[in-house]
Amino acid sequence: MAMNQDGCVTPAVALFHSLADETRLRIVARLAAGEARVVDLTGELGLAQSTVSKHLACLRGCGLVDYRVQGRQSFYALTRPELMDLLAAAEGLLAVTGTAVTLCPASGAAVTAVPR
Repeated sequence: MAMNQDGCVTPAVALFHSLADETRLRIVARLAAGEARVVDLTGELGLAQSTVSKHLACLRGCGLVDYRVQGRQSFYALTRPELMDLLAAAEGLLAVTGTAVTLCPASGAAVTAVPR
């Protein structure tokens, strides 16, 4: 893990780590379409409430998602629309590299990108 001179994880590492989970990417993609409540996300994504809440907490901790309260409900939304530009650039890179993109062998997992 990349660290700065103080021994702390660099912001880029934290950002990409927060996006390194399929569930979080699915939540981000859904929130790109507009704000949603936890109950909306659980129904639309077919996930347990605890799973959605855990991943929203991670995304909130990274400053990528926040919420607003309306009555007794919380509505989650992306805080940075630029995040979708980053994900679009990643999709473009994957389209160019196709199945050549694999995880670092040192990670213990070899996953090949599926062409679309």
